[in-house]
Amino acid sequence: MRIRSLGVIDDAVVELSPGFTAVTGETGAGKTMVVTSLGLLLGGRADPALVRIGAKSAVVEGRVTMAATAPAAVRAEEAGAELDEGALLISRTVSAEGRSRAHVGGRSVPVGLLGELADDLVAVHGQTDQQGLLRPARQREALDRYAGDTVAVPLAKYAAAHRRLRAVVTELDGLTTLARERSQEADLLRFGLDEIAAAEPQPDEDTELAAEAERLGHAEALASAASAAHTALAGNPEDLESVDAATLVAGAHRALEAVRSHDQELSALADRLGEIGILMADVAGDLAGYADGLDADPLRLAAVEERRAALTHLTRKYGQDIAAVLAWSEESAARLAELDGDDDRIGGLTVERDALRAELGELAQALTDARTASAGRFADAVTAELAELAMPHARVSVAIRQTEVAAETEGIEVGGRAVAYGPTGADEVELLLAPHPGAPPRPIAKGASGGELSRVMLAVEVVFAGSDPVPTYLFDEVDAGVGGKAAVEVGRRLARLARSAQVVVVTHLPQVAAFADRQLLVEKTHDGSVTRSGVTVLEGEERVRELSRMLAGQEDSETARAHAEELLETARTGR
Repeated sequence: MRIRSLGVIDDAVVELSPGFTAVTGETGAGKTMVVTSLGLLLGGRADPALVRIGAKSAVVEGRVTMAATAPAAVRAEEAGAELDEGALLISRTVSAEGRSRAHVGGRSVPVGLLGELADDLVAVHGQTDQQGLLRPARQREALDRYAGDTVAVPLAKYAAAHRRLRAVVTELDGLTTLARERSQEADLLRFGLDEIAAAEPQPDEDTELAAEAERLGHAEALASAASAAHTALAGNPEDLESVDAATLVAGAHRALEAVRSHDQELSALADRLGEIGILMADVAGDLAGYADGLDADPLRLAAVEERRAALTHLTRKYGQDIAAVLAWSEESAARLAELDGDDDRIGGLTVERDALRAELGELAQALTDARTASAGRFADAVTAELAELAMPHARVSVAIRQTEVAAETEGIEVGGRAVAYGPTGADEVELLLAPHPGAPPRPIAKGASGGELSRVMLAVEVVFAGSDPVPTYLFDEVDAGVGGKAAVEVGRRLARLARSAQVVVVTHLPQVAAFADRQLLVEKTHDGSVTRSGVTVLEGEERVRELSRMLAGQEDSETARAHAEELLETARTGR
C-alpha cells in the first residue's frame, strides 16, 4: 500500500509479506493509520478528519495479487476493472471536504464495490470485534458463522417463515383492532352505493340533460328563428308575392342553363348554382322538420330540471360529474366487498398464523439441533487453540438454551415447551470458559482474567480465520493483555496460520513480532509526521534493535539485545 496525507502519515509505502507481517512502532507512531488505510481500501467510512492538516485530500493505493478466477477478480471485471499482470490496483481518495472516490483496476467505481471485494479479500479482527464477542447476540452470530451451511440453510427457511408470520400477525392485528372503524366505513360506503343505485345515473346523462334544458328554456325563440329562416329560403305559401332565396337561385340557374353550351366556364358556374339550389332545399326541409319537432312543453322542462337536481345532489357528494360518480361507485363497491370479506379474511389469516407458528416451532427445533451439533465442534476447536496459547487445561463450551414463556401465544412450541423466539430462532447462545480443571464453566466475560480473555478471544478469531475463505487476515492488537510465555505462543500460533494465508498483525509484543516473516517499523520524524522512509522493513541488526526497544525500551541494552536475539532464534526453530 501507498499512503499519502492520512493522519500522521505524510507519504509512506507499506510492503506486506506473503506470509506473516508484523507492524510495530511506538505508541502514537501511526500503526493505527496502517489499519485505517486498509479499512479505506476495503470500503470503510471516509472521515474527512483523517485528512492530514494542510492537505487537500488523503489517498490510499493498494496492489492486491490474485488469480484471474478469484471471486474478487471476477466481480471487479464485471465492474469494468482490469487486472495488471495478475494484480488488482485499488485506490481510495478522501477530500478534506468529505467527498470520497474509489478506483479499481483503472476504473472509477462506487465505494460500495470495495466492500463487496473486501468480503472475498480480507478478514479484519480487532479489539472491537473482541468486545463485541462478549455480547450473547454476537456469540450466536459467531457460532452460526462457524457452522456455515449446516446452520445457514435451516436459518434461511426459519427466517422466511418468521417474516411471513410477522406479516400475517400484523394484518390480523390491523383487521381486529380497526374492526369498528372498518364497520363504519362499510356503512358509509353502503349508504352511498344505495343512494347512487336509487338514482340510476347514466353515463354522460348530466351533459345531455343540460343541453336539453337549454333547448327547452328557449323553445319559442328557437322555433321563431327556424320559421323565419325557412320562409327566407322557401317562401311563405300564404304570401304569393313574397320573393324567397330558393326562387331567386332557381331563376339564376335557368338563365345560365340557356347558354351554358357556349362556354365551359359559365357551364361550371351553372352547375354550382344547381348544387346551391339542392342544398338550400335540403336546409329548408330540415328547418321545417326542426320547427315541427321542437317540444316547448313546460312539463318536460320541469321534469328535466328535477332530474338535473337529483344528479347535482350526487355530484356534490361523490364526484365533480356523473362520470366521477360512477367511478366512485365502482371503486366503493370493490372496497365494500373487501370490507364485507373481513370476517372470512380474519378466519383465513388465523388458520395461516397457527400453521406458521407450528412450522416455526419445527424449524426452530431443526435450527437448535444444527447449532448444538456445530457447538461441540466449535468449542473443541477453540479449546484446541487455547492449548496452543499456553492454556492447556482450559475448556471452552457453548451453552444453547431457550427462554420459556407463560403462554404459547407469546412464543412458539419447541420440544414441548412454549419458548420466546425472534428472527434468528429461539436459541440463546453463550460461550463458557472453565480456565482450569475443577472450575465451573462461566460466561467468558466473567470466567477469565484480562490476559486469559484476550487469548480466548484470539482463539475464537483464529478459529474464524480457519473457516473464512479469504486469503488475508488482519489482527489489530488482539494480543492486548497477553505477555510472557503466552505471548510467545500467540506469536507461534499466528505464524502457523500464516502457512496457509497472509497474516498482518499490528502488535506491541516483541514475542509476537519475532515470529513474523517480515517486520515493519512505523516511526515519526522530528516534525511528528510519517514520511516515505517512516515505514521501514526491518532486517538483521535493525530488527534486533526494534525488538530490544519493545522488550526494554532501550535499543542498546545488551541484555535486551541478547533476549531479542534469543526470541528470533526461538521463532526460527519453534514454529
